[in-house]
Amino acid sequence: MTTAVHATNLAARLESGAAALGLALSDTQRTQLLDYLALVQKWNKVYNLTALRDAEEMLTHHLLDSMAVIAPLRRQTQGQPVRLLDVGSGAGLPGVVIAICCPEIDVTCVDTVAKKATFIQQVAIALKLPHLHGVHARVESLSGPFDVVSSRAFASLADFTAWSFGALAAQGVWMAMKGRHPVDEIAAVSPEVEVFHVEPLTVPGLDAERCMVWLRKKAAARAFA
Repeated sequence: MTTAVHATNLAARLESGAAALGLALSDTQRTQLLDYLALVQKWNKVYNLTALRDAEEMLTHHLLDSMAVIAPLRRQTQGQPVRLLDVGSGAGLPGVVIAICCPEIDVTCVDTVAKKATFIQQVAIALKLPHLHGVHARVESLSGPFDVVSSRAFASLADFTAWSFGALAAQGVWMAMKGRHPVDEIAAVSPEVEVFHVEPLTVPGLDAERCMVWLRKKAAARAFA
């Protein structure tokens, strides 16, 4: 009974969080998100995918935190079928969440840790997400082109954009999830890269600063990409 009540509470929190973010989830997407959370918990015991162990915390700090990027991402892609590369994806955040919420986006999650890439492949199979891929590699070795390259607490903006420069399409964008506004990191990015928008994010149930930094190649760099 306790387990059933706990699952009901998680589902209710997911639904209210999605509503607060302006996201309309289908029954299938709700089920997939909760099943994904269960898979993270299960594999975490052996693979150490995340430092969090409590499902309630995972829901807020991982699922809802990742879901906060969906509306801005949709505005950027305008619902078009695009290729997205999630760098240093770890347990698949936000890559798996994007794949569930945006079936029109082909998502590749890359990580240098083999077991994490294997986990993503298992998630794709278990949740029947043919447009989700797990790749074990260094991002510098990937050539793309990807329309969007994303990261969540992965590296500095300078390193993130430098390492994935070759993977980003000429007209593509970088989407970096950060905590507070990273003024110093923005000042340190390459002259070939420009920040064109910093967007504050509000995560339901999370009392912490969040923002998304949007970047792109400057015109001169795009010409040679």
